[in-house]
Amino acid sequence: MSKPRNLPHGCIVPVPFLPYPGLGGAHAQTMMPALLRRTPALVSRHERLELPDGDFVDLAHSGSGNGPIAVLVHGLGGGFDSKYLRGTALHLIAQGWRTLTLQLRGGGATANRLARTYHHGDTADLRYLWHWLRAKEPLTRIASVGWSLGGNVVLKAAGEEGDAAPVDFVAAASVPFKLEECVEFLKTGFARVYQNRMLDDLKQMIRRKVAGGSVGNVDVQAALRARDFTEFDNAWTAPLNGFADAADYYARAACGQYLHAIRRPTLIVHALDDPFMVPSIIPPATALAPSVLLELCERGGHVGFVGQGRRGRPEYWLEQRLSGWLQGSLERSP
Repeated sequence: MSKPRNLPHGCIVPVPFLPYPGLGGAHAQTMMPALLRRTPALVSRHERLELPDGDFVDLAHSGSGNGPIAVLVHGLGGGFDSKYLRGTALHLIAQGWRTLTLQLRGGGATANRLARTYHHGDTADLRYLWHWLRAKEPLTRIASVGWSLGGNVVLKAAGEEGDAAPVDFVAAASVPFKLEECVEFLKTGFARVYQNRMLDDLKQMIRRKVAGGSVGNVDVQAALRARDFTEFDNAWTAPLNGFADAADYYARAACGQYLHAIRRPTLIVHALDDPFMVPSIIPPATALAPSVLLELCERGGHVGFVGQGRRGRPEYWLEQRLSGWLQGSLERSP
């Protein structure tokens, strides 16, 4: 889907998505792939990338040949085994792409060396990886895709890089454009179930660091006692990463304020019924750079978008949309 080139800003378009029968609700769309889907089989070669500050991140290479590369960035609590990421990688590989998954700092089974760990605004490692990859393959087309937290990181990084971005295409899904509004919503009603699950993942990361890495000058027990993201980010994320407090972190890390600065063709897919967020976080078209296309679906949940495929089987529409858009952008580019 294309948009007029003479617009002074980006484009927001409604996109039809038909959920799988019986999975029309936001919670069903969100939970079904997370709980019931088998993890897609993806063959990968792992590599440890040393970073300029003495820490490291782990990478997973998939696919073969010399085709374009998609750098994939998981969401909070995710990693190499994230189902949505693996599924998208398989679609891209089938079209001749290679994929490179970034497991964000501290997100793996092995604790990272330094005290800091990944967060919504932590773009330094991704930007370093982009430039490292561009230096290795100067003539290769490179894209970057992120989901949820990873989508926030990818979009923020693209905005920070602007005209200097060493990637050719950008895509993201289920992105928390305004973090504070999302954090407050996750304290209410059934959304607390999702909040508690994500907090459990973060606390497991802290326990790994306590056992095998530096934790810095923070109150670990306060972070482990946190009952919501505000308490956790005040105790852990903010002091480890130079933010005054959780509110300062949310204000500076949210990607919505960077969308106007993106200078690469960009697709963002978002569901209006995302149970992690509220519709009021969605930016207006005037906040989007001319290169940004925001597709809004009435339904789909959070990184869900489970539709009905051939022979009545579930299909993961989002993975097809992201990979199809990237392939189309590649074919249209000079």
